[in-house]
Amino acid sequence: MDWITLINYALVVLTIGFGALGWLAPRYTMDTVDLKDGGSTMGRSEVRAASGALFVVAGIGALILHTPAAFATIGFIWAGGGLGRLTSLILDGQTRLKWIFFASEVAVAAVALAINIGGQVVMTAAYSSL
Repeated sequence: MDWITLINYALVVLTIGFGALGWLAPRYTMDTVDLKDGGSTMGRSEVRAASGALFVVAGIGALILHTPAAFATIGFIWAGGGLGRLTSLILDGQTRLKWIFFASEVAVAAVALAINIGGQVVMTAAYSSL
């Protein structure tokens, strides 16, 4: 197994792992990111869906499809999280935890995108210049 595959698998395990926390332990996730339950179950439902099962299924999908595009999609998902976090840093104020989450999201996104589409972009540019 080559190093790109190993890194992709590690990123998928990370994605599924964090997703599983949101999906199966929404109260823990809500406490970690300072979300409050408004009295209905809608908050937990949103965490289970958007911060949980979405990531689990995206990771499983990448494993099933097992293509660079599927693994790159993991990077795009984390980049979306990073964009949302950056928006919050700018508009809502800065905290140490937000910066840690932002750095983590950008790092995962950068690695997943670089190893799965970075080389393809270089190869496409090289072939188109011939």
